[in-house]
Amino acid sequence: MAQRYQLFINNEWVDPLSGQWFDSLDPFSGEAWAEVPRANKADVDRAVEAASAAMEGPWGKMSATDRGLLLHKLGSLIEKHADTLTLAESRDNGKLKSEVGGQVRYMAKYFYYYGGLADKIQGAVIPMDKPKVFNYTRYEPIGVVATITPWNSSLLLTAWKVAPALCAGNTIIAKPSEHTSVSMFELAKLFVEAGFPPGVFNVITGFGAEVGEPLVTHPKVPRIAFTGGDEGGRKVNVLGAQHFKRVSLELGGKSPHIIFDDADLTRAANGVITGIFSAGGQTCMAGSRLLLQEGIHDEFVERLVAIASKAKLGDPTLPDVQVGPVATRPQFEKVMEYIGIAKNEGARCVFGGNARTGEGFGAGQFVEPTIFVDVSNDMRIAQEEVFGPVLSVIKFKDEEDAIRIANDIRFGLASGVWTTSLHRAMLMSSRIKAGTVWINNYRSTSFTTPFGGYKDSGMGREGGIEAVKEYLETKSVWISTDLDMPDPFIRKY
Repeated sequence: MAQRYQLFINNEWVDPLSGQWFDSLDPFSGEAWAEVPRANKADVDRAVEAASAAMEGPWGKMSATDRGLLLHKLGSLIEKHADTLTLAESRDNGKLKSEVGGQVRYMAKYFYYYGGLADKIQGAVIPMDKPKVFNYTRYEPIGVVATITPWNSSLLLTAWKVAPALCAGNTIIAKPSEHTSVSMFELAKLFVEAGFPPGVFNVITGFGAEVGEPLVTHPKVPRIAFTGGDEGGRKVNVLGAQHFKRVSLELGGKSPHIIFDDADLTRAANGVITGIFSAGGQTCMAGSRLLLQEGIHDEFVERLVAIASKAKLGDPTLPDVQVGPVATRPQFEKVMEYIGIAKNEGARCVFGGNARTGEGFGAGQFVEPTIFVDVSNDMRIAQEEVFGPVLSVIKFKDEEDAIRIANDIRFGLASGVWTTSLHRAMLMSSRIKAGTVWINNYRSTSFTTPFGGYKDSGMGREGGIEAVKEYLETKSVWISTDLDMPDPFIRKY
């Protein structure tokens, strides 16, 4: 029997005011395994009031050091309950249990990092050009932060936002994807166990029009942190701009993965496979455009096919499975549609290209790792985000040609370059228009360094010290030490 969950507001478990729930489906079996509360605008109002009260109450009055200790304790609890969190997310989105487990254990480090940073946010004394004035800056939390996250990595992407936002002293209303809400409820339990005051962290679940839009437009929510598709991000940004909200967007990508003829081809091939087929290609940073220098094209494609042919598809909870199901039925259908589009455009499928059904494949939401060659960069398969295990291979001649192709895209989230030339590595990293450039590695992230995109891949940064700045207001304070009585009609410049 499916377990029924409640909304988490003000450290309490409450029914949605609509009195309605909806099913969360297991992507592997296709069966309903949990019931998720269907919240509405009235529930959003309840959560906002709780989060606002916490800003004015115990949380807002707590020292930065004590906030940091709570974040550190939360990190410890995440490690302690990693198996529970992993099972919930893997069951929700169909991602490999081994991969989700690694993400969950690593996300604990975000709370350790930002817990240690909480009492090290310092303003500055400003040297002034005016006599008898003391000027300094201070940083203050923005207020209530709404985090809106997608279904592919719900917990980790929430941690990217929540950890620095709490470090800065804000409160949170988390709105996960309607497809992957259960793991967020399991995380909420740990906030209570860690001892966070009521209202600091709240979870609202439901659909975009009923929950997401009221949350984004609420007058008491000044900060929105969104991860998702570029169309959803565009809508969030427009709605936020109407109310002058601070908005950060981590959106999609069509990232170029560039292999030069001087690269270590064995390591590069493994990097390409990791970049596109791990997590079933359902990552915003997936290296979905493979740019191969002409002289190594055929050999390198053969290497990729040899590796991809060994991939085992199946139940994501099994330790030897390497590719799980696509997370939702609509996304599965979208991926299969793009495979058809690629073939119609003239791209040649040299591996995969089919759905997997039958015994061992549950509800049949499996797409084989797929490799297309003879792709030109103007094809839809090269320009549009598929968000699945589909790789487009494009030839290039030299550095300038690679740079041209890499940048000829409306996205700019990530990129990869494989070369043994330091000069070439530095040249490419300076000229590729993307927020991240990996050299001789791919799909690495860290809590210590910023991550975000250029162009249609979003705005703002997550990770590192820069992420905390995204959740702070800067205030300039002027103190006069002048005891003279100035002429009130004359302004001193």
